Amino acid sequence: MQFTDLNLAPALLKAIADKGYSSPSPIQEQAIPGILAGRDLMAAAQTGTGKTAGFTLPLLQLLSDGAKVQPNQARALILTPTRELAAQVAQSVADYSKYMPLKSTVVFGGVKINPQMMALRRGVDILVATPGRLLDLYQQNAVRFSQLEVLVLDEADRMLDMGFINDIKKILALLPKKRQNLLFSATFSADIRKLAKGLVSNPLEVSVSPENSTAERVEQSIYPVDKGRKAALLTQLVHENNWQQVLVFTKTKHQANKLTTHLESAGIKAAAIHGNKSQNARTKALADFKNGSIRALVATDIAARGLDIDQLPQVVNYELPNVAEDYVHRIGRTGRAGAAGHAISLVCVDETKELIAIERLIKQQLPRTTVEGYAPVNTVPVLPLNTKPYKPKKAKPKPATSKPIMQKANAPHHAAAPKQFANNNRTS
Repeated sequence: MQFTDLNLAPALLKAIADKGYSSPSPIQEQAIPGILAGRDLMAAAQTGTGKTAGFTLPLLQLLSDGAKVQPNQARALILTPTRELAAQVAQSVADYSKYMPLKSTVVFGGVKINPQMMALRRGVDILVATPGRLLDLYQQNAVRFSQLEVLVLDEADRMLDMGFINDIKKILALLPKKRQNLLFSATFSADIRKLAKGLVSNPLEVSVSPENSTAERVEQSIYPVDKGRKAALLTQLVHENNWQQVLVFTKTKHQANKLTTHLESAGIKAAAIHGNKSQNARTKALADFKNGSIRALVATDIAARGLDIDQLPQVVNYELPNVAEDYVHRIGRTGRAGAAGHAISLVCVDETKELIAIERLIKQQLPRTTVEGYAPVNTVPVLPLNTKPYKPKKAKPKPATSKPIMQKANAPHHAAAPKQFANNNRTS
């Protein structure tokens, strides 16, 4: 099948051709016709499958024939869990809509709110947002939803993992009852289906990968090593294999900073990306990594979810994640769109419990490779594979805030914003 078979507008086909694409991916082939037909959608698709274009293209087509957007209104809302993903989705919207008279903008925390309020003043056809900043803007009367036609929840599973369920419920209560709903998630877990039950109506269900599957072309391996020697081993692997681009995951912001300093001292240009970094610093680090100015990007899970990096050959788990599902998301950064990839995990004996959970989730025992000179004093045990069904950990709810009850959706536009919201510094 070709994109020309999907009944897309000539302006969209031209933008698709500019990006060098001719054939839709499986998720695009399945999702686009249903969205164009006005159906609600539940799609299970990992990052790297082309899902962003899978909802962006039909969304732009649907909005191309509609009423002119009014001030401070949005006709379509795309909610994402992280700033980086929001920025990338917004870029995709801009790329595909460049030959169409549609307006779009993106809003997220960590940057000044006033320019975002100004961008919303004339209204936008498509608004890409993180939940926290969107609620801030609503409280300041910068955005209203009476013209909203379509809601997209992107990476809904991650939004639940990050504790955004209460924010999502608040946002849903503000939206018109009559709208089209598109829900994208890496998996259809029980929690996702519970969320979907009150969101989508008679949805078209699309799945392009088995639940919790890892990228088929990602070669995975375990390097047993004592905790105190991980940094030295990683440095040796980068030098010996001449890795020009490697994404490294740590569990904490402190460890990301510490490892970045170590790599820099070893002559490997590196940068850290995590929640304590300013948005400008995070954007610059990602841009430098993509253009080759730095070789190693050291990231925490929250900062790295949704990173769109083409043809990334190496992912290293410097520390295993506490939640096994995050391992799947981490290694999904490599081996994307049919390209080969390699995921290495540096594992010490203290991480045996996490390793067992990961192998249980992915239903395979990962091969071990001991590097000469780095054999651990405390051996990482090789235990029989646990074949019992894996039960995902439940996300901890975000702590309650002292914020006042939300204004009703039909509150007058000129209502004064509560003072305590004026200097809100959400980071989502």
